Amino acid sequence: MNNLVVVESPTKAKTIGKFLGNGYKIKASMGHVLDLPKSTLGVDVEHNFKPLYELIPDKSDVVQELQTLAKKVDLIILATDPDREGEAIAAHVKDLIKSKKDNIKRIVFHEITKEAVEEALNSPRSIDSHLVDAQTARRVLDRLVGYKLSPLLWRKVRRGLSAGRVQSVALRLIVEREKEIEKFKKEEYWTIFADLKKTGKDVIRFELIEINNEKIESQDRKSTYDGEYTISKTILGKEIQAKKIVDDLKKDQFVVSEVIQKEMKRSPQAPYTTSTLQQDAARRLGLNGRKTMSIAQKLYEEGYITYHRTDSVVMAVSAQKSIINFVKNEYGEKYLPENPRVYTAKQKLAQEAHEAIRPTKVITTVSTVTKDLGGIFGKLYEVIWQRAVASQMADAITESTTVLVDTTGSKDVYKLKANGSVLVFEGYLKVNPQALSDTKLPEFKAQEKLKLVSADKEFHETPPPPRYNDASLIKTLEEKGIGRPSTYASIVSTIESRRYIERTEGRFVPTTVGNAVNEFLVDNFSDIDDIPFTAQMEDELDEIADGKRDWEPMMKEFYKPFEKKLEKVKDAKRVKIEVEKTDEKCEKCGAPLVVRIGRFGKFLSCSKFPECDFTKPFIQETGFKCPKDGGNVIVRKTRKGRIFYGCSNYPKCDFATWKLEDLKNPQEKKEETKEKTKGKA
Repeated sequence: MNNLVVVESPTKAKTIGKFLGNGYKIKASMGHVLDLPKSTLGVDVEHNFKPLYELIPDKSDVVQELQTLAKKVDLIILATDPDREGEAIAAHVKDLIKSKKDNIKRIVFHEITKEAVEEALNSPRSIDSHLVDAQTARRVLDRLVGYKLSPLLWRKVRRGLSAGRVQSVALRLIVEREKEIEKFKKEEYWTIFADLKKTGKDVIRFELIEINNEKIESQDRKSTYDGEYTISKTILGKEIQAKKIVDDLKKDQFVVSEVIQKEMKRSPQAPYTTSTLQQDAARRLGLNGRKTMSIAQKLYEEGYITYHRTDSVVMAVSAQKSIINFVKNEYGEKYLPENPRVYTAKQKLAQEAHEAIRPTKVITTVSTVTKDLGGIFGKLYEVIWQRAVASQMADAITESTTVLVDTTGSKDVYKLKANGSVLVFEGYLKVNPQALSDTKLPEFKAQEKLKLVSADKEFHETPPPPRYNDASLIKTLEEKGIGRPSTYASIVSTIESRRYIERTEGRFVPTTVGNAVNEFLVDNFSDIDDIPFTAQMEDELDEIADGKRDWEPMMKEFYKPFEKKLEKVKDAKRVKIEVEKTDEKCEKCGAPLVVRIGRFGKFLSCSKFPECDFTKPFIQETGFKCPKDGGNVIVRKTRKGRIFYGCSNYPKCDFATWKLEDLKNPQEKKEETKEKTKGKA
């Protein structure tokens, strides 16, 4: 044994061990070995904000073994992850080993394959002090904010609360969205349609778009509120107007005025970044950010994918060529574009901007990963594989048809439209299917007369902005420059674990505690709990990582005004946590019971607390009966806080479902759908 290789985890050590010979001893540091103390601030504010790192208690044996092995080897190789956190771990290990020889080298690789590891071993470097400084600055900054604000929250809101620099901004986004929803006023509108047919052909639905050559007022909510949905409908605000048009249509004749056909191309998206992977994993697999990153970490350490913390959409030339050859051999040359696709990285400096997330070997199948690691790992790998392979494939081609119809007969001339599309060439959709179904129209010709089958109006209401879910919140954080690839998952999980938010039907709702914390921070620390300010701080951390800025002056610029604000806010008024009143009475004193939020979620408490200390579990009824034993179905939570619906007779009855929709019978669902679309009663 001549060489010691230090990595973070046993899994990574095991994978690397497959490539290296007997001359290497591979040991895992088991993550960080040094950290700031939990019981004190751990930052020497008077001496350039020096972090007072100490050995993590349960890492003493690991460090002692590393120190012993370091004395016996010729070369020490630090092979921790290729990001700021990995660089900091490498620097801390180097400091603890205290080798008197100049025999410590740093290597980085973005995929754990034999070729990548060997290439890294041939290109060792020293510790990148700029990356270490950036990580130190983030750690110190977050510690100062967290440890200085939390005691204030204890005094001004409730004991046991805590605040985080980036997490508080995420909470603010969720709270402000909830306020938007509460203030939202629905608007009623009608859409008009006519079902028309050719002789012997299927009935086609046409929608009214113009009256007397004037377009009907339209509402387009595309990209408003997270780009999660689009409404582009013709709107009529008065039912009496809609009824008059329907009556006219029932007496009119219909003539095709124009047939427009276009060939449309759809191009594949770039390979995944950390953010886009988490968004798609939430939408397609129902995974939260922390779970996605945990699965991706395992896939990376087992050598199946490239490093999963990245802002880059760039793909290595060798990987690109490998995918192109795979597509050519597997599907044929027609599935390749004329020139290889090159995706451009973001303009501003991105943390860990190395390469997009992709399979290390395109020939590795989903079944191989599933067999090796399990089903959920195979599903996430499939999502990554599909996106990476599709990114180098040809456009999908669809033929779009628009048929315009004019009316004759009544005083007013109405124009109606029907759209259809047919997939002509699947292109990249061959490997990365998306929601695209054929809506082929019969062949229409100009001046052709059509027969009316029916005409009617549909009642609608404008929907409020949707609550954030994992995908939309991460997307918003990225767009606003809040956090970086390695932080998205922890931001969401932290405010959820603190009970500042909860999930309802997969979307985030602020709790009364979350509302109170946000109110206090916005009222008293609007400059700290601010989106532009937080984004600016992230940019400054990036500048430190790039060697363009020193971290100590940056910390002074932040801390001096922050310290003055802390002193001023000591006299701020206390924020009251609103409680939800109930009709139940206290079994001790007869006073009303209220809903409060504790460490383990909601519970019922006497409204006269602390004079009366009566409490009981909070049970939220759904109004549904258990399909197994007829008991009441209630709202329950997993250990990690995710809401589901289960039988009140648990554990005697184990019925559970994630969606209340599953409890509705087909007739209820049908009537509910009908109610949404029928005319206003």
